[in-house]
Amino acid sequence: MRPLLAMLRNGWVPLMWLLLLLVAVFSMDQFEGFFRQIEPDARAVIYQRSSFAQLLGKHLLIVGAASLVSVIVGVAAGILATRRWGRDFLPLVSQVASIGQTFPPVAVLALAVPLLGFGSLPTIFALVLYGLLPVLRNTLAGLQDVSPTVIEAARGIGMSPLQSLFKVELPLASVVILAGIRTSVTVAIATAAIGSTIGASTLGDPVIAGLVNGNTAYVLQGAILIGLLAVLIDSMFECVQQWFAVQQGRAQ
Repeated sequence: MRPLLAMLRNGWVPLMWLLLLLVAVFSMDQFEGFFRQIEPDARAVIYQRSSFAQLLGKHLLIVGAASLVSVIVGVAAGILATRRWGRDFLPLVSQVASIGQTFPPVAVLALAVPLLGFGSLPTIFALVLYGLLPVLRNTLAGLQDVSPTVIEAARGIGMSPLQSLFKVELPLASVVILAGIRTSVTVAIATAAIGSTIGASTLGDPVIAGLVNGNTAYVLQGAILIGLLAVLIDSMFECVQQWFAVQQGRAQ
């Protein structure tokens, strides 16, 4: 009952952040006076090389593509590493995923550009490397926390290993797995801004332009949009997690 009440109580939070994000995207020029106070000597204080709506859309496409790959690979690797025939590879899988987060994003981009060129592709590659570990780690934790007794009970009523995985193990591990996906996507939203340094069109464009030209107003505009987007997505994941928690409570 408590997760359900929390979900209903917090349901308005994503709507609030969505409204603030839309206001910032479509009404940034209305705050020109505020940004003029920050940069009184700048020729222009509102970033105008691309519309904020276009930058938001491209930012979401890059983050969405990278997150999709991270989730598919991370969950699949976690499932394989927790099967009987794959447990020997568990340390290797964890180490490989961890290595991806030891390199700074800028270094990954620098290494990827000669192979993948400039633009969105190397940015997606870097985000996939950074997004794998949280998804994989939580998939492993969620599946390993499922009681062996529950799995044996599923087998006892005639479920195949595949049926047990999809009807018992994954549903029980869903809240933990979602927490990893939530972390992965939130980190990707912030990290994607660095892609603007290699020609990817993201919400990092105003930030990079502001740093290059010494325009703090540009930097602030990009930072506000990235921050609002990250908080919006995070609050949406929180509601989804609470919904899954309610479903688990009903199942039990």
